[in-house]
Amino acid sequence: QVHMVESGGGLVQPGGSLRLSCAASGSIFSINSMGWYRQAPGKQRELVARITSGSLPNYADSVKGRFTISRDNAKNTVYLQMNSLRPEDTAVYYCNAFPRPYAWGQGTQVTVSS
Repeated sequence: QVHMVESGGGLVQPGGSLRLSCAASGSIFSINSMGWYRQAPGKQRELVARITSGSLPNYADSVKGRFTISRDNAKNTVYLQMNSLRPEDTAVYYCNAFPRPYAWGQGTQVTVSS
């Protein structure tokens, strides 16, 4: 059974930073690219960043230059460092395999508000 457990979300003011973590089952982590996705209220889930098993990153234009994705293969963990946060970054953030995700975890809420 595949599991992803996201953590690190919270309430932050515009311009602030957060670091999200995702612990994934080893069976998927070692063979898959991993992605961070987000879903804002009333909107479809979208991919914001992804990283290959060899740690090559790729970002959505909306977060490029502000977010950094990384992974620790020894810990089966993927991270998302989010800087210069904006109110439009408010969403539930999920990690999952890319391009074919497994069952979704609970995600972690990120709220950017003054």
